[in-house]
Order: sequence, then C-alpha cells, then structure tokens
Amino acid sequence: MQTLSILYQDDNYIAIHKPAGLLVHRTRISQDTSFVLQILRNQIGQWVYPIHRLDRPTSGVLIFGLNPDAACQLVQEFEQRRVKKRYLAVVRGYTEQEDIIDYPLREEKWKEPQNAVTKYRRLAQVELPHPVGRYQTARYSLLEIQPETGRMHQIRKHMKHIFHPIVGDTTHGDGKQNQLFRDQFGISRLLLVATELSLQHPVTKEQMTIKCAPEEELLDLFGKLEWIDTFDSNMA
Repeated sequence: MQTLSILYQDDNYIAIHKPAGLLVHRTRISQDTSFVLQILRNQIGQWVYPIHRLDRPTSGVLIFGLNPDAACQLVQEFEQRRVKKRYLAVVRGYTEQEDIIDYPLREEKWKEPQNAVTKYRRLAQVELPHPVGRYQTARYSLLEIQPETGRMHQIRKHMKHIFHPIVGDTTHGDGKQNQLFRDQFGISRLLLVATELSLQHPVTKEQMTIKCAPEEELLDLFGKLEWIDTFDSNMA
C-alpha cells in the first residue's frame, strides 16, 4: 500500500509531502485511480478535508484539515492571503536577480482575467555545454518563488510569460529544454517543489512553518549542477 510522508500532524491538521505525478483528488476528466485524499485517508484511518491544491506534476507541502471546522478556518487564511508559500523551481535562461510578476491570468478561456502576482529571487545559475536549438550552450536559473495569489497554474504561467519557463513543464514549457534534462540527467518531471508554508495556526494561534525538502532525484540534480551549497545556505 502506498504511503505518504507526514510533515506535521495535530488534532486539527495534517501536512504531507505530495509526490510529483499524483492528483490531490478525483476530477471529472481524470482516469486516475489513486489520489492523495484516498491514500492519506486509508493511511491514517480517518477522513481528511482539502484546503488548498498542488498541480499533479508539482511536489511538496500539502496541508489538510482533520475536521470540517478546522479546514474552513484555514481555507479562509489562504483566501485572505495570510499563508506564505515558497517554491523552488529550475527555469530556462538567466533571470533577473529578483522581480515581481504582476500579470492577470484566466483560469478558463471564457472567464475574465483575475489578478495574479508572483515574486521570485534567483538563488543560482548555470551554463551547460549542450546545444539547444540555435544556441551552443544552455542556461538555467534556480529560483525561490513566492506566489502572492493562488490562481490555477499561476507559477507555471507566470514563468512562461517572462520567457523563463519551468523545466519539465509539458504544458507551458519548452520541449527542447525538457528533452535535454531527460537525455542528460534522466529527469522527466516538472522541476517545481512547494518547499514551505508559513501560517498562524487557526486554532492555537501559534505561528508555524512547515518545510519540505526536494526529493533525492532533485538533490542529486542540484549536486550535478553545483547548486547544492547554494540551495542549502538559502533554504535552511
């Protein structure tokens, strides 16, 4: 039976490390038979209530309520933008040292654009001696990203908007860059990880931070790119 790594648990909430490639819950168009909600419910022997979401290809910190009232309280904290979220991403090219992307996004083509804001800072960069397209080398940046809003695929769409798509993104990314990482590093997943949630516990009022380290395959990649020391010092 598949189990999930538990990062935090009390009487009201449970936070887990969601693996890449796993849906949080069943959708109308999905053919999947395994979901985080189902796995976690079976693992701890009680119902869990979704509070926020991570895309299927994104891994990292995901928190659930253990009762409806607690879940509702934390949902309100997310909606009022009092929960701080941090992500780690590998993107194409050399980005600015830091920037704020303020660009409205549509969740569906027929819907009006909604306000969407994402902050980022560059932690490291690398130039690889591998030709991609018309370029003889390939450049990448390691970013710490803080979304101020929570629109669908926000980080992925915003990075595409500034022409620095996330490596491994098959929807909003660059197929040639994705192929390079498959060929050179055996990496075929989206290089986006939700590494941290900071919030005030709605019940106890305690300020808390829940962290999640990237998976071993990503740490191994950072080592090959000589980013591991930078990652450790910036994300500790």
